Amino acid sequence: MDEKRKHPRTEINEPGYVSSGGSVMHCVIVNISPEGAAIEVDNPAYVPDRFQLVMANDPSVVYECQVVWTKKTRIGLSFVAAA
Repeated sequence: MDEKRKHPRTEINEPGYVSSGGSVMHCVIVNISPEGAAIEVDNPAYVPDRFQLVMANDPSVVYECQVVWTKKTRIGLSFVAAA
């Protein structure tokens, strides 16, 4: 499979939160780069196409995200500019 990312991802395995429309769901941020990340969630069916990813260890760090792909409980994200 060809690598499509412009930047390599850094493995971090840190806790985070999927936040959208007032609801919050726990996730694990598996890896991250300047342009996106991959997260693990219990049930990807509850993750909206667009949401905010909040770093649990530093809640001041928030990314606007768009879902790019889903494989079982792992979701690939790209970071987008805030509307």
